[in-house]
Amino acid sequence: MKFFPKIMIGLDLTEMDDILIEKTKVFLKFLGVEKCYFVHVSRNLAIPDEILQEYPNLLAPGDESIEAIIEKKIKNHGFPENIEIEIFAEEGEHPLETFLRWARIKNVDLIIMGRKETLVGNGVLANGVAKKAPCSVMLLQERRPPGIPERIMIPTDFSNHNHMLYDFGERIADELKAQLIPIHWYEVPSGYSKTGKSYEEFADIMLKNAEKDYEKFVSKHNHPELKCEFVLDNGGNPGEQIMDIAHQMDVDMIIIGSRGRSKSAAVLLGSTAEKLIHANNSLPMIIFKKKGETMGFFEALLRI
Repeated sequence: MKFFPKIMIGLDLTEMDDILIEKTKVFLKFLGVEKCYFVHVSRNLAIPDEILQEYPNLLAPGDESIEAIIEKKIKNHGFPENIEIEIFAEEGEHPLETFLRWARIKNVDLIIMGRKETLVGNGVLANGVAKKAPCSVMLLQERRPPGIPERIMIPTDFSNHNHMLYDFGERIADELKAQLIPIHWYEVPSGYSKTGKSYEEFADIMLKNAEKDYEKFVSKHNHPELKCEFVLDNGGNPGEQIMDIAHQMDVDMIIIGSRGRSKSAAVLLGSTAEKLIHANNSLPMIIFKKKGETMGFFEALLRI
């Protein structure tokens, strides 16, 4: 089964475009890509001075000139000819809304955005897309070398929503011959002292309960033998905690599910996923969403 036959890549006419194009090539096969939209959206399509210096013969209108620049970038990087390509540049007062509207119009399955570390840019558009996209989102970092992941972390809470995410994680790991690493954060309830037990005693109770929940959860999947890493919440930022553990375990990709505030708003990220997006500027990450789950609410959610 191909999960992402149609993908959309957000470009900004900086060096990050070249990084994204080169890295996307690596993932095309396992993502099951058949068609790729390269999209540039800005408030003003006037050609920046630095671009005019590099391409002094540009005479076409802004959108056509930008599309020609993107097409040249794609060819320079040897993008596979068997992938159907469409390029367009759009102008809009609200770039995020315009970008996501095109994602809906083109009915894409996955959006790929870049996360900058040293290059100029604040990442507002990428963060907004990750939060509000009506489909899954993949974030690729600037400095990490291109490569297929070998150790994939998948944070899970054993909920019904997580079964879909876990199925996806198993499929990706099997196809890549990669190791899937389930991980679960558990916490001690604030009122534990009223039970007469110490913090350590109640932490042990919560751990054993989580282990039972995981055993029941994983028994419904293809790899019930997989061991889960259990981490006691230390009260800090969950996104930073996930990244700390990911680095300790030498993880090279994270797949996390998007959990909405309610079923009708599932296009929005849950708080843990949102915090992880802000904390992660070093590892490729897929925010997995059930496509079309909230398309009827899309326009209203764009205004949130």
